[in-house]
Amino acid sequence: MNQHIKIQQNVSLAQYTTLKIGGNAKYFFRSTNETELIDALQFARERGLSVFILGGGSNVLIADAGFDGLVIHIAMDRSELRLSNAEAKQLEGAESENQTSRRITAGAGENWDDFVAFCVQNDLAGVECLSGIPGSVGGTPVQNVGAYGQEVSETIVAVRCLDRELLKPVTLTNAECGFSYRKSMFNSTENGRYIVCDVTFELRQNGEPRLAYKDLIEYFGGRQPDLQEVRDAVLKIRRSKSMVIDSKDPNSQSAGSFFKNPIVTRDQLAELQTKYENMPFFEFGESAKIPAAWLIEKSGFQKGFALGNAGISTNHTLALVNRGGASATEILSLKTELQEAVETKFGVFLQPEPVFVGF
Repeated sequence: MNQHIKIQQNVSLAQYTTLKIGGNAKYFFRSTNETELIDALQFARERGLSVFILGGGSNVLIADAGFDGLVIHIAMDRSELRLSNAEAKQLEGAESENQTSRRITAGAGENWDDFVAFCVQNDLAGVECLSGIPGSVGGTPVQNVGAYGQEVSETIVAVRCLDRELLKPVTLTNAECGFSYRKSMFNSTENGRYIVCDVTFELRQNGEPRLAYKDLIEYFGGRQPDLQEVRDAVLKIRRSKSMVIDSKDPNSQSAGSFFKNPIVTRDQLAELQTKYENMPFFEFGESAKIPAAWLIEKSGFQKGFALGNAGISTNHTLALVNRGGASATEILSLKTELQEAVETKFGVFLQPEPVFVGF
């Protein structure tokens, strides 16, 4: 093992999460390249330590007792995001002769919203609706991050990873990643095997922005905006729901949407609609998605509900927040209370989005 890597001990993890909750890591290492990453993993192997890979900290709940192993913070955050001219090609059926595809690779530790801003500034369409989402680039393929009618799986062409079993780098294609709704092989069939090092996207130069989400369509009143206007609109909408990290907004001390919108069969939907005529839903292939926020509100919980130092955001029912000094135990208690209420009333289980660490 490279003896020059500096492993820290007893490092508070709360500072690395958007919830600002969590105990200490027994060992902690900030990795800026693949060589360091391999060295850190070997350090853990030699000592029989469990390993947790920490990215932007926007989608995790860390136990009050912390993590009794090695936490590796991924910090591969390239200072320059370079466009590959060699990959530029004319898009089939493009409305404009100037519309080509361009590939861009970003390090896993790069701030996601900075990456989106860079793409918009360079007239690259494909991620503009994902503006304002907290976290890092490396976390986006894991969760197949999506919002306002876009998902990263639509533009990802390759994910370079480190295989933790072989301690060797591997590049996976879009198809190999096994993307589906808020899911990939990284958090399902191969959970824990791969560490994302960088992600390559294929975006549309001079392409038009995506307008598929009701809030955005209404916002622009039927006119076609440009990429920057869509980014600005998404940020404004997200801010109104406290879904943009802002140190001045106590509601943004959260892990974002805490629950996934549950997917139900058509038969389940029909049965529920006999009891609740105005139940909203979204088409999802042969199934349907029911808004988790609606289910929570109809189960008797409103924005601003508090349980000790944990609570529901005053601006967004899906966000569980640290109201100040909250513990992981309090967040879990609130999560369970919401799940039980929704399941009792609707027979639907709310699946959490965050990763639970150290429990």
